[in-house]
Amino acid sequence: MRKEWINQDAAVNPDGTLAPMTGASAVAAQQQGGPGVSRRGFMKAAAGTGLVLGFFVGGGGRFGANEAQAQPAPKPVYQPNAFLRIAPDNTITVQVNRLEFGQGVQTALPILIAEELDADWSQMRGELAPAGDPYKDPGFGIQMTGGSNTMRSSWQQYREIGARARAMLVAAAADAWKISPAQVKASKGVLTGPAGQRATYGAMADAAMKLPMPDAVSLKDPKDFVLIGKPVPRLDARDKSNGAQQFGMDFKPVGAKVAVVARPPVFGAKVAKLDAAKAKAIPGVTDVLEMATDRGGRGVAVIGTGYWPVKQGRDALNVQWDTTGVDKVDTKKQMAQFRALAQKPGLPAKTADISKLKGAARKISAVYEFPYLAHAPMEPLNCVIDLRADSCEVWAGSQFQTLDLLAVARTVGMKPEQVTLHTMMAGGGFGRRAVPSSDYLVEAAGLALAYRATGQSGPLKVIWSREDDIKGGYYRPSHVHRAELGLDAKGNIIAWDHTIVGQPIIVGTPFEQFMVKNGVDSTMVEGMGEPYDLPMNLTVHNVKANVPVLWWRSVGSTHTAFVMETLIDEAAHIAKMDPVAYRKQLIDPKHTRVHAALDLAVAQSGYGKKKLPKGQAWGVAVHESFNSVVAYVVTASMQGKTPKLHTVTAGVHCNTAVNPLTVAAQVQGAALMGLGTTLPGAAVTLNDGVVEQQNFSDYTVARMTDMPDVTVHIVPSTEPPTGMGEPGLPPLAPAFANALARLTGKRLRKLPFDLAGAVKA
Repeated sequence: MRKEWINQDAAVNPDGTLAPMTGASAVAAQQQGGPGVSRRGFMKAAAGTGLVLGFFVGGGGRFGANEAQAQPAPKPVYQPNAFLRIAPDNTITVQVNRLEFGQGVQTALPILIAEELDADWSQMRGELAPAGDPYKDPGFGIQMTGGSNTMRSSWQQYREIGARARAMLVAAAADAWKISPAQVKASKGVLTGPAGQRATYGAMADAAMKLPMPDAVSLKDPKDFVLIGKPVPRLDARDKSNGAQQFGMDFKPVGAKVAVVARPPVFGAKVAKLDAAKAKAIPGVTDVLEMATDRGGRGVAVIGTGYWPVKQGRDALNVQWDTTGVDKVDTKKQMAQFRALAQKPGLPAKTADISKLKGAARKISAVYEFPYLAHAPMEPLNCVIDLRADSCEVWAGSQFQTLDLLAVARTVGMKPEQVTLHTMMAGGGFGRRAVPSSDYLVEAAGLALAYRATGQSGPLKVIWSREDDIKGGYYRPSHVHRAELGLDAKGNIIAWDHTIVGQPIIVGTPFEQFMVKNGVDSTMVEGMGEPYDLPMNLTVHNVKANVPVLWWRSVGSTHTAFVMETLIDEAAHIAKMDPVAYRKQLIDPKHTRVHAALDLAVAQSGYGKKKLPKGQAWGVAVHESFNSVVAYVVTASMQGKTPKLHTVTAGVHCNTAVNPLTVAAQVQGAALMGLGTTLPGAAVTLNDGVVEQQNFSDYTVARMTDMPDVTVHIVPSTEPPTGMGEPGLPPLAPAFANALARLTGKRLRKLPFDLAGAVKA
């Protein structure tokens, strides 16, 4: 990797680290693509490999819904061996510049290229690209997967790659057949001429490589799409179904040792005393090393021939921990402090005249509480690292390839170009594999250094157990919301005073300069207010705590949507209006996509027309996040003292749905994950600085038995696609809560649901 691989506005220090960005530079880094290499053409990577094409197209992407819009894309520049490889056998391999961890990008991005290339879908293949310059996100200038950004950022980029490759193949055929390019037709991977000439893309690829890349191409009109917008089976479905797919956890090079780490029970604590005799006596354990852990802590690594012996070795360690000088968070005390702080105004995020609160005919006063949440992907963190004398190779399911590569290079004292990072398929992540501190990779790199210091070499496979994962930090922050709403005699909201208390996610990260404004972390307040036309005064308190926090699927909308949609529903109840009608009169008319998604969900669910079984009630919620809108109409009941969600009807507006199958799967998965936040035990709590949960026995996630019947309906559109990885999560919990309020007459103020603490409506 070279230093110019990072956006030049995000300066790289001499040691390969990412320098702090100024405000202007930070905005530019988000708005522009990276500099790339200013040459174009083709290159033979090796004899017989066929067409190899790649280039970088900047602009067009945003990380979240609240940041500045990207600027028009610069002209694409050529990068050899980057995105597209056409082999002589006519197979077409697309390099996917993201992490595939269930969201379907390994199929969706090849669809974009295949559409404009006019390729035969049966010949398409997808590969996860390693860390590299051409694969940087066009909007952010770093290689990353996050913010539901893949389709938004890659829509133009990948289509142009396909269109340019097609144009060059057509030109090569025209040259060979001595006809004009207009006489050459390309379809399903085959080129044909007016006199019966015929050649596959693979046969013509070498000739195409000798031609210049066109400066401009025309992209298809949406009415001519063959693949985009159609349900396309996933390229990785078969291998994932039969067990052939290799995930990061499956990968172990020949001769690799396995390592697990005993981390301090309190974040940042250190080793006071270590007795490793029993651990070293276990067959298969070869080394026990003290090492650095995240946040300035110290831990103990056990290394050996396989996971089971090193796991037993770690269990046999006798470690006394030094927790002096580190803050020990207590959840009960923290929430009490948050509630007290919420009674005071904080940093202004939105301002409005709330003088009418005092004389309001009706008022709603509410305090909401949200706990820390673990990401808990099915595949816990892992990586393989092979530190050599003059190079380092890493295999990991990274969401932040660029930052992770730089962090490893810095840790092992090498130049970035000496480090190779291979992107491995991952079994989920939900944000945990996109850590600005690169914690688990920095830890592994530090361990590799310590291992070499003993005179040993060879790859190390560092594995996190489920317990390590749950107790290992980087949680969705805990929050408290305080809301005061004033309504007039007709139930119209005339004033809204709101305060949010919590740990900011973005402060201290490379994104701070353009996602924190006047001290307000945009992720903490996203989703507050809009799409409703409301007089909202919103303030924020940033708190510090010795608990690592991070974005979690749908980020701030995990809590803001619940607050907004349950309060709007409560206001509708006070106004004695249908909750759908109440929402529609409050939604600003300019939010046509919100209206469309809500109308579609209502129409498809039969809301207001279909008679429900006795004991069931409707619930409604709608929320926009990552530029996409998801509306849910649900049915629920109380089975004894247990809430039960029966059906979920989704109305989705994500502009063009590149692959409707993927959109539906994302909404279904997000709905189940959102349901999980409502279930008893879906919380991470701390006592004396120690996380109390350690596995799925005491940290609840939604299971197959919890899954309701989910149907997904997509609003037709030909506009460029918006994000879909996360928007399906936020409106589920409030829709469920609103249904329960109709059944019980009580309003829920906490996640997970606290029925005993529900407030009479």
